[in-house]
Amino acid sequence: MQSLERPSQALAAGLSGLAGFIDAVGFLGLGGFFVSFMSGNSTRMGVGFASETAAAAVAGSLVAAFVIGVACGSIAARVAGRWRKPAVLLLVSSALTLGALLYQPGAMPGAFLLVAFAMGAENMVFQRNGDVAFGLTYMTGTLVKIGSRLADALSGGPRWQWLPWLLLWAGLVAGGTLGALAWLRFETGALWIAAGFSTLLMLASVPLVPQKVAQQSPQSPF
Repeated sequence: MQSLERPSQALAAGLSGLAGFIDAVGFLGLGGFFVSFMSGNSTRMGVGFASETAAAAVAGSLVAAFVIGVACGSIAARVAGRWRKPAVLLLVSSALTLGALLYQPGAMPGAFLLVAFAMGAENMVFQRNGDVAFGLTYMTGTLVKIGSRLADALSGGPRWQWLPWLLLWAGLVAGGTLGALAWLRFETGALWIAAGFSTLLMLASVPLVPQKVAQQSPQSPF
C-alpha cells in the first residue's frame, strides 16, 4: 500500500469504503451475515453446522459467491492486461447493478449473492506478480500492517508508513457507517448508491492505466 502513488492510494481507500458500505448493507439486509467479510461468514457457517442448518447454508452460499467472484475477477484482470483496474471494476459495478435490480425485500436474496460476488472480484483490482497485493474487503491483515509499521516507526524506522494502511482501514469504517445510514433510510436505494459509487471508481481508475510501452525493433547495423 505504501508503495502506491497517491492516486492509487486514494482509489484503494475508495474501494475499501465501498466494501464497508456494502458489508453494512448486507449485514442489515441479511440479518447478521456478511457480503465482504468471509471470515465472519465462515464462523457463522461453523456455528450453523452445530445449531442451525439454514444459517450454515446462507453463510456457505455467500462464501461460494465470493470465491467465484475472486476467480472471475482474476480472469478479467488477466484478459484485460494493463486495463486490469477498469476491467475488474466494470465487473464489480455490473454485478452490483444487477443485484440492485434483482433485490426483493424479505427474500434471500440472489441479489446479495451477486453483491458477494462483486466483493470477491473487487479484491483483484490491485495485484502484485499476478496475486492479490492487499485485501480491500477484509482488514485483519491491514491492522497487522498498522501495528507492524508503528513498531518500525518506534524503533527508528520510517515514521509514517503506517498511515496508508490506516487510511485503508478508516475507509472501511467510514463506508460501513454510511452504508448503515443508507440502508436504514433508503433500503433498496442503498444498493443503487453502491452501484453508482462503484461506477465512479471505475471511471476514476481509467487515468491510472499504465502507458503502453512501445517495443523498439532492433536497429540494423547498416
